[in-house]
Amino acid sequence: MRKTVVINVVGLTPRWLGEYTPHLSQWAAKGQLVSIKPVLPAVTATVQSTYLTGKYPNEHGIVGNGWYFRNRCEIKFWQQSNKLVQAPKIWDLARSLDPSFTCANLFWWYNMYSSADYEVTPRPMYPADGRKIPDINTKPAQLRSQLQSELGQFPLFNFWGPNASIDCSSWIANAAKSVEERYHPTLTLIYLPHLDYCLQKFGQDPEKVATDLQAIDNLCGDLIEYYQGQDAQIVILSGYGITSVSQPVHINQILRQNGLIAVREELGGELLDAGASKAFAVADHQIAHVYVNDPTYLSKVRSLLEAMEGVAEVLDEAGKQAYHLNHSRAGDLVAIAKPNAWFTYYYWLDDSCSPDFARTVDIHRKPGFDPVELFLDPQIQLPQLKIGLTLLKKQLGFRYLMDVIPLDAKLVRGSHGCLTTSVADSPLLLTQQAHLLENKAIDATDVCQLILKHLT
Repeated sequence: MRKTVVINVVGLTPRWLGEYTPHLSQWAAKGQLVSIKPVLPAVTATVQSTYLTGKYPNEHGIVGNGWYFRNRCEIKFWQQSNKLVQAPKIWDLARSLDPSFTCANLFWWYNMYSSADYEVTPRPMYPADGRKIPDINTKPAQLRSQLQSELGQFPLFNFWGPNASIDCSSWIANAAKSVEERYHPTLTLIYLPHLDYCLQKFGQDPEKVATDLQAIDNLCGDLIEYYQGQDAQIVILSGYGITSVSQPVHINQILRQNGLIAVREELGGELLDAGASKAFAVADHQIAHVYVNDPTYLSKVRSLLEAMEGVAEVLDEAGKQAYHLNHSRAGDLVAIAKPNAWFTYYYWLDDSCSPDFARTVDIHRKPGFDPVELFLDPQIQLPQLKIGLTLLKKQLGFRYLMDVIPLDAKLVRGSHGCLTTSVADSPLLLTQQAHLLENKAIDATDVCQLILKHLT
């Protein structure tokens, strides 16, 4: 098999090939660009699972970045076990063709406990005193200490949140090089998340995202040069396009106002009680899985969803089947936002009743995705001073709450999840192996076989 490297540049679309991305633009000009028809929902975990299996969500089971685990009555986001993906992965398929094949997975999702040969993925430590310490999980296990000895501690707080920066993508790129030098895998999968941050914060404003585009372009240029030196074929792709939005849809607040959501009061804050609710929504960018615990309310819930401003479509069983979302993990109904709208997870009706985690970066406690975590609360006059004092508490061993995130969903200017119709805003694939491409557009389910074609 031929050595192949697949670089997943989040949010890269034809719109961004040009003045601010000379390396990627030159790479595209030398080869072939094809548009990818995204899978619904066009979100990280679903898209990557489709790319790596060649299957739709109704077959691989990843219906979003998170969903309601009905048997546990719990909403879980950003789970990491590869056992959740219910279909063979590309490394299984390639190894069946060539037993000597090896694969390195650098930060693509569901990276833990898979049958890939080499793995690197975030795995923070959570000591009993409440701290959150940056760390990684690797396969083989000794790679964990080797990488962080070489590259420094994984910059977890630059991966997501107000401090998100190019530093995280740079660390991943350097880790990929280190894995290459050690193991020389046949297939290397690299995930570069940087554009996810700025595009969700600023939308499609070229002036505001120019510096970030240049940063990721320089990083990609360096990786292209490096892997060309390793005589590797290079595929650059993206999972979705991020488009401008202006309308947050508070779907759970509307359900609560209609008596469908139950909450539990704890220490002055309200927690969503999913198991006791008649119906609730798991918000995930521009998609919301709506679970109806009491089926007698299904018609009422659907009517409420269809009447919500900002909702483009509501999928029932037939609709889910049409979009390949008919899986037991999916909501009983699935709401799709209009192109300029997105769904918040907010379920409280008074900000003074919001839970303590609402104003923090906490991707596991929140029962839905929260892009407002990218912002510092503009009402905090001296945010760096507040952060510094909070970190001092941490260093002194006191309990602390990094409550610096606002509750203003209107700050978010970009989102993704629904299916884009514009080629300029669609995900793309770039390759120098133009002879492997039959059309100028492919389905997301075609990506797996196309990578296998590069290998073989």
